[in-house]
Amino acid sequence: MQIPYISPFVRALLPVKLEGGHELRFGVWIAIHPDDLQRACRVWNAPEYTDLKLTGYLANKIQPWGLYKVPVNLAVLNPDHTPYCVSSSDQELNDVLTKAWPHDILASLP
Repeated sequence: MQIPYISPFVRALLPVKLEGGHELRFGVWIAIHPDDLQRACRVWNAPEYTDLKLTGYLANKIQPWGLYKVPVNLAVLNPDHTPYCVSSSDQELNDVLTKAWPHDILASLP
């Protein structure tokens, strides 16, 4: 999706590991470079989709961490899903992506 004069965006899944082997996934928008949007559109329904990697900025506030406008790297982990947030140079987002969180974190969600 492209919003004129703002940015192109791509949907992604932001996985949050929970204790006990469970996982919560947020559906998020990622602001990406226009060239990356064109590249993503070319391969989205092609076999090359599985190799798609993108870098952008988180365009949603993710509670309870308050993450917003932080860099994030995307990769296709499942060809039947939108890309996943897999890493970040932002330490807080990287912690969200890699640590296992207690289930009571869910009580703080809106």
